[in-house]
Parts: sequence; structure tokens; C-alpha cells
Amino acid sequence: MSECIVKEIINGRRLSRADDVSFLLTEDLGELCRGADEIRRALCGNRVDLCSIINGRSGRCGEDCKFCAQSACNHAKIEEYPFLEPDEIAKDCKTHADRGIRRYSVVTAGRALSGAEMERALMAYRAMKEAGGIGLCASHGLLSQEDFNRLKEAGVSRYHANLETSERYFPFICTTHTYEDKLEVIHRARRAGLSVCSGGILGMGETWEDRIDMAFSLHELEIRSIPINFLQPIKGTPLEDMQPLSEEEILRSIAVFRYINPDAYVRLAAGRNRMAESGKKAFCSGANAAITGDMLTTSGNQIADDVEMLSAMGFDL
Repeated sequence: MSECIVKEIINGRRLSRADDVSFLLTEDLGELCRGADEIRRALCGNRVDLCSIINGRSGRCGEDCKFCAQSACNHAKIEEYPFLEPDEIAKDCKTHADRGIRRYSVVTAGRALSGAEMERALMAYRAMKEAGGIGLCASHGLLSQEDFNRLKEAGVSRYHANLETSERYFPFICTTHTYEDKLEVIHRARRAGLSVCSGGILGMGETWEDRIDMAFSLHELEIRSIPINFLQPIKGTPLEDMQPLSEEEILRSIAVFRYINPDAYVRLAAGRNRMAESGKKAFCSGANAAITGDMLTTSGNQIADDVEMLSAMGFDL
């Protein structure tokens, strides 16, 4: 069945909530992944997009997200620090640009960056913009419209705001802000002229229906950069005892997101290092982007290793 749907998607069809998509869960995994890879090659080509992030402010977050080591509501042992010096961020950005990375994001813990720390962030973005050579992303929580406008003026071109999971399952993961708050942030970012990077975390106890629902929500929002994280259970968080997803579940999930979002960058994020060969099979199952380098509170993949692997696979960086 998927072979026919693959051809239809390549020719312009887009799956919707009205369609029977049960084949995504019942199709032979190998066939499903080959179809996803065919869609990727036909609609996105062989370009792969690598980005890197820096943890600009760590810990002491008042939100109660059950997956997060940085939440003050949880009890994970992590390093805590205020917003980094702008010069330190700009230096790290240049290091990544020199290594061939073309998009760089500053991520901060907390409901929203504000006050003096927002001013320091703006200083950092202005310095990175002046240096040039790299696209700038930001991830600073539930910002006001004014702050989004200021980020745009400082040189930021993309904002990261994960949906995290389906609308149905979201209240089981977080109660200090809502799914609607997430949607409003996406709309504010776009009103400021920013593109949006938005995805979620799989393996938090959600159902396959929740994963498919999130994939459709991202499609309906016309998101073009979709980071897919796979839960890394962290001691001290409410999800510390969750069983990590199998590689087969991960590959099927990547394929699902490709079928529903055929022309997006499906971006491997946290949890990729649990897969064999740094997730090599995922890049044959619909993925065409990744976060590379050190990643927040979970270890990441090294840039040089990713470049070597993806180049050998025939991708254009």
C-alpha cells in the first residue's frame, strides 16, 4: 500500500487527518522506511542540514515539564548557571561556523528570558550577526511580541518552540503552561518575521496516535524544521523509569513524520546517540537534518564524525 502512496505524495498529494493512515503502523518497517527515503530524495534532494546549539542559561526553570532535567520542580543533578557572557557565546558560534555549521541556536531554561538576561542575549545576537557566516536561531520560551521583534532586529532568523507532544497528551507532560501557549508563541514568532523550528519528544508514554497527531499538527502549521527527540530518561525527573524506545520504533517514527511532512527538514535531535552508527539508518528512513555537537543535558554527536558519515552516504552538507 505504501508504494502507491509514496508515488502520490511525490506527485503532490498530502496526507490529512481525514485519511486512513493505519498503514504507517502496520506496513513492514523496511518497506515503510524505503518509501520515506524515496519521498525525501524526490522532494528534498540529498541536502542535509546540520545545526548546533549552546545552553545559554541552565537550570532553575519554574516550569514542571516532566522530561526536563532543568526544571526546579524535578530533582536532577545538573550544572546551574545564569545567562552566559555574550563574548563567550559569540566565540562558540564562530568555532561552529569555522567547522562548517551553518545554523546556530542559543537555548535557555525558564518560562521566558527577560530583563538584563534578554539584553545580554540581544548583545550576543548582534555580535554574531556582525561576524556573519551563520544563521541564528533562538529558544527562549514564551516571549512577548515585543521581544520577538527585538530578536528579529538583532539578527535572529528562526525561533525554536517545540509542541513536545500531541494536544491530548500535553497536560500529562506539563501543567505550568498549555499547548495553546505553545501555538501562540509560534504565531508571535511568525508575526515578527521569523521562521519556526518545532517538533517534540517521543517516548514519554504517548501512544502512536499521539505521535501521528503531532505530525499532523506540525504539517498544518507548515513547519519546515522538525526536530525529533527521543527521551533520554534522566534520574531525578518523573520520567526517569521510562523504557527507552527501540531502534525499530525510532525508525518507524522518523518515517511517519516524513510521510506526513514530506518536504520538511526532519531533524534528529536528542537520543540519536543511542542508535547504532549515530543514527545512520534514520538517514535512510526519511531524516535529512540533525543537531550535532554537544547538546544541553544529554551527550551529542561530534561534528566531524557526522560530516564524515553523511558525506560518505552521499549527502550534500
